[in-house]
Amino acid sequence: MSTGLRSGQVAEAAGVNIQTLRYYERRGLLAEPERSNGGHRLYGEDAVTALRVIKAAQRLGFTLDEVAELLEAGRHRHGRPVAGLQDRAAAKLAEVDAKIADLTTIRTALAAAVDAGCDNLTVCASSACCPIPFTDLAEENRHAGPCC
Repeated sequence: MSTGLRSGQVAEAAGVNIQTLRYYERRGLLAEPERSNGGHRLYGEDAVTALRVIKAAQRLGFTLDEVAELLEAGRHRHGRPVAGLQDRAAAKLAEVDAKIADLTTIRTALAAAVDAGCDNLTVCASSACCPIPFTDLAEENRHAGPCC
C-alpha cells in the first residue's frame, strides 16, 4: 500500500487523538495498518469509520470490551445468527433503565434533603424527619427533635 491516511489524518478525521488511535490498535479494535517505505502507518478510510463506530458505541454506554465483542461478532457472522447488536443493545437498554431508576431514587432523596434544609449528615441521620433513605438504618439512634 503506497497511499493511505497517516495517523494524524485518521485521528483528526475521526475526532480522536493519536494516542487513542494507537491504544485501539493495541487492543485489537483496529487492524494493524500497512506501513510506508519510511515506516509510517498508513490507514484506509475504513479506519476512520471504525473509530467513529467505536466512539459512538462508547457514547451509548458500551465498554471497550463490549465494543470488541460486537466488532468480533460482526466480523464472524458469515450469514449465521450470532448475538450481535440487537441482543446486546437490548441488554444495554435494560442496564441504562436500571441506572435511570437508581438515579431517580437518588435525585428524589437529595432533593428532599435540600428542601428539608439538611446541612449536617450526622444530625440529619439521627432526626426522625430525615428524608435521606439511610434513616431506616439509623432507627435506634433517632430521637425526637427539630428536623435537620
